[in-house]
Amino acid sequence: MRNFKIYLLGVAAMLFSTSCLDKDPTHAILADQSITTVEEANQAVMGIYSDFMSRYLYSGNLTLLPDIQSDLVYAVNGYSNTYGDIWRWNINPTNADIEAVYGSLYKVIGDCNFFFEQVAKWENNIVDDDAYEKLEAYKGEVYFARALAYSELIKCFCKAYDPATAKDELGVVLVSSYSNPGEMKRVSLYDSYQFVLNDLAKAYDYMEPEEGTTLVASDYYDSPYFNEFTVQALMARIYLYMQDWDNAIKYSSKLIDSDLYLLSSATTVYTNDMSYYDYMWKYDASTETIWKVGFLPTSYGGKLGQVFLNFDEISYRPDYVPGQAALNTYEGNDLRYVSFFQDMPTGYAHGLVWPLLVKYYGNMEFVSNYRIYHVNMPKVFRLSEQYLIRAEAYCQKEDFAKASADISTLRQARYQTYGSATLTSENWLDEIDKERLRELFMEGFRLQDLKRWGKGFERKPQEQSVRDGSSLKIEAGNPLFVWPIPQHELDLPGSAIEPNESNK
Repeated sequence: MRNFKIYLLGVAAMLFSTSCLDKDPTHAILADQSITTVEEANQAVMGIYSDFMSRYLYSGNLTLLPDIQSDLVYAVNGYSNTYGDIWRWNINPTNADIEAVYGSLYKVIGDCNFFFEQVAKWENNIVDDDAYEKLEAYKGEVYFARALAYSELIKCFCKAYDPATAKDELGVVLVSSYSNPGEMKRVSLYDSYQFVLNDLAKAYDYMEPEEGTTLVASDYYDSPYFNEFTVQALMARIYLYMQDWDNAIKYSSKLIDSDLYLLSSATTVYTNDMSYYDYMWKYDASTETIWKVGFLPTSYGGKLGQVFLNFDEISYRPDYVPGQAALNTYEGNDLRYVSFFQDMPTGYAHGLVWPLLVKYYGNMEFVSNYRIYHVNMPKVFRLSEQYLIRAEAYCQKEDFAKASADISTLRQARYQTYGSATLTSENWLDEIDKERLRELFMEGFRLQDLKRWGKGFERKPQEQSVRDGSSLKIEAGNPLFVWPIPQHELDLPGSAIEPNESNK
């Protein structure tokens, strides 16, 4: 086992004393123990997968903050003030929660760049075909990891993509070399997305199976590892965000039509009177999961359900509860409601009884065997999102019959009974909006959706909601839909990074 130099984001002095763009990788191999073999390359790739376990990424901040900031949940009287500034829209460039997202994503990128730099020194000397094929596959995984990290930075720290103005809007700082990172300066939003697409094209080339290969579904669904379909899932998402409707349809269709993934039915019993859909959330396993961050009881990241339950073996003291307006979007026979929410008394003195979010109660094997609560494996890509992507893209192309068919397919897998949806030129955006809210509740999409649709929102006080933040009207285009660049990045000597409007 190689020695790894670990940087802990939770320790501010280590995290913020230097730029997020100018650090050793999270699992940096020490200078005298570089990557010199294919096996060491594999270990480095495993370190990159481990980076995605961070509680500042999909099992924490990156997933929770955008949805807490939006219109989905309310802070409860007596709450701990966790993520309080985010919920109140009191967000400044020194916000530690946002700094942690920024830093964690650039640490993934640093690991990827270190891998490429090290491997380039010796990869052309490989003479064993099997070893060469393994290295090619590892390179594909690393290109995808870098693309994924950059895509999340763009989503959080850049404006929504408009093809007419993207070349004039600020993107992200692109760093593709570990030893020579270049000038710390943001490129355009257009160039940022092109970089991501180029990395995805390389990833696909390295991971594409040989022609004639028989693909087996069980090798693909519910995977904690990247593969060619993970690449296509991100491509579909990116093209939707870029308003490239044809390519969004093309790549989402590749997953939907592959027959390798299947929507988890909320009506079909899997075991012990538990549906396939319930099983996905309670045990983190499903046929519709394209990629998840894999956890073990002895190795896991953050606790997605903590702020919604805070169970101490006696009572529940949630920091946040679902907003009534969001709850009202679920129809009576929508089984997602009973999977996601459960009426429970809270342990506060005010005795609030409310539908608490139990979607992230915790992996039941972790709970039953280890008393580890509120830890679930983040399902970063699911087949349901691909249906939603394709339906929205069809609507943008005014092909409402095909869009209606996709929404119908999704609802038939989620409702007790369902006939067919009817999307039209008048109602499609409202229908897509509500369907994405219901299906992707608290999975980190809401703020981006509102931003790219040009929508604002309004909160109105509900029972036992914290006063400061409950009466909030956010107009479309509010600068804080785009997170501020961390102040320490702007202040470093030699930095040419331009701030966002939310920095000012």
